Amino acid sequence: MLPDSHVPGGPLADQWDNHRFDIKLVNPANKRKFKILVVGTGLAGASAAATFGELGYDVEAFTYHDSPRRAHSIAAQGGINAAKNYRSDGDSIFRLFYDTIKGGDYRSREANVYRLAQVSVDIIDQMVAQGVPFAREYGGLLANRSFGGAQVSRTFYARGQTGQQLLLGAYQQMMGQVATGKVKLHTETEMLDLVVKDGAARGIICRDLTTGEISSHSGHAVVLATGGYGNVFYLSTNAMACNVTAIWRAHRKGAYFANPCYTQIHPTCIPASDEFQSKLTLMSESLRNDGRIWVPRNHDETRRARDIPEAERFYYLEEKYPSFGNLVPRDVASRNAKTVVDQGLGVGPLKNGVYLDFADAINRDGRQAIEERYGNLFDMYERITGEDPYSTPMRIYPATHYTMGGLWVDYNLQTTIPGLFCAGEANFSDHGANRLGASALMQGLADGYFVLPYTIGNYLAPLLGEDPLSIDDPAFIEGEAGVQGRVQQFLSIGGSRSPEYFHRELGKIIWEHIGMERNAEGLEKAIGEIQALRGEFWKDVRVLGNNESLNSSLEKAGRIADFFELGELMARDALDRTESCGGHFRAESQTPEGEAKRDDENFAHVSAWEWNGPDTPQTKHREELEFNEVELTQRSYK
Repeated sequence: MLPDSHVPGGPLADQWDNHRFDIKLVNPANKRKFKILVVGTGLAGASAAATFGELGYDVEAFTYHDSPRRAHSIAAQGGINAAKNYRSDGDSIFRLFYDTIKGGDYRSREANVYRLAQVSVDIIDQMVAQGVPFAREYGGLLANRSFGGAQVSRTFYARGQTGQQLLLGAYQQMMGQVATGKVKLHTETEMLDLVVKDGAARGIICRDLTTGEISSHSGHAVVLATGGYGNVFYLSTNAMACNVTAIWRAHRKGAYFANPCYTQIHPTCIPASDEFQSKLTLMSESLRNDGRIWVPRNHDETRRARDIPEAERFYYLEEKYPSFGNLVPRDVASRNAKTVVDQGLGVGPLKNGVYLDFADAINRDGRQAIEERYGNLFDMYERITGEDPYSTPMRIYPATHYTMGGLWVDYNLQTTIPGLFCAGEANFSDHGANRLGASALMQGLADGYFVLPYTIGNYLAPLLGEDPLSIDDPAFIEGEAGVQGRVQQFLSIGGSRSPEYFHRELGKIIWEHIGMERNAEGLEKAIGEIQALRGEFWKDVRVLGNNESLNSSLEKAGRIADFFELGELMARDALDRTESCGGHFRAESQTPEGEAKRDDENFAHVSAWEWNGPDTPQTKHREELEFNEVELTQRSYK
């Protein structure tokens, strides 16, 4: 049974303000008596750690990178949304809220999404004060551009490097607190288990990636801000080290996992060039502001793109969705790209892409204007493909990019384990079945700067006078023994195949059956194939090296073992949800036009899964979603 989601009563617009007044506070002198452990130092983790430190809490932050600046938040390109309405084009907090609810196909909690829209306006002020170099208009005002799923310009950006610049802002603020001693930073340290005693989170077990040392860390509260699990697909836009281990270890200790089948396929990525590729590259959604997406109408087209006349080009998004055109939401753009490629209209050497063409924008605005907006993205594309996007269209195709599922959290961002909080992409809370572009950075910074610093005090206040659990407690000793035993198990298998082999094979199963289109037969097949491959993994994986030094093979084996269990849960969740919604597209549930067809009567709820032990299917719990401010309708972007 799910605990109370703690959504406040009263009018939606007043809920967050009233909640901040009603929750318990910790006075400044007492904050130093509480220790908070923050796992992950991307936008959500770094901003949370920095703010906790500034408030006076005793903070320890953990990252498996050699520097927090390597967090995957740095890879975000296009921008960050905020309801500032600087363009006076009709934007508002309510419109951002509505667009996000609709974009998520009405599968998110109204109260959380409205709060996100409210605090979005404060994020921009915070980051400007930190010196983040947002793009500006000629007169000096902050510039905006459009992103998918919206008909207003609300996206703030720093060329194609927005994530990098925002992360540097949060990083410098956190490092300022490290310098004061309020935040202790642990680099190259991976969390491998959560310690729970008397039903509450008491600390974490970590492994030093350079020495293999297993260590315990105790605190009054634990915050997981470790990002998403898109690497379960193997080929994705995520950094190679991104993984699910921290939140999966928490799931195994009692934290419910919500909506695991909600994964996002990004429509603008560079297509795979061969079957041996291990990483895909994102091309920012911002490019869809000026780029036009098309394929040849002729199935056997062999001419260069520039030689194909306008009448023989199929601008399929503009024709099908005239109101939004190329700026439809990501799930819609991705499915339509898959459709035309499956019809044999794909472009490129492998016929596995569509064109993103800037010729009209260059003719209209001039090459210099396009270089100023997207220059670094064009340079990156040319370095990877050897093609000049100023003179020939880019080739793009959808790829796994983001995960809307994650640990279930209440309005305070607390999981089903008291004392365990979850922020950013690692939780499920804000994006429903499909995230709108430029909203991930918004959520990460909202959670870290403007939500957790308030809500965590409500949990800590009654604990005043209690010390963190001693690391000599049996709970920590047993936790360390469990981690050490798992490490030795990997090293002792001595099989014949590398962890990389099993990751690639798992990714093929998940992409084939739990990718852009799912059906009952394929999902049942996926469960069987994942179970069989997992059995082979535990018998035949070969982990080289030892546990006393840097060992990337050992790291990867542990992460892939968790991906196997996650992949099976993704398939079960997708099989259970027989409707289509957002990024979860069941072939059996679509409109005559091929759009996602929801089943609001049976599935207007969050699916939160409870761990029951290895080789035992999880138990599903439901959080019914109530919609008082928006009307449930079939999404239309035409």
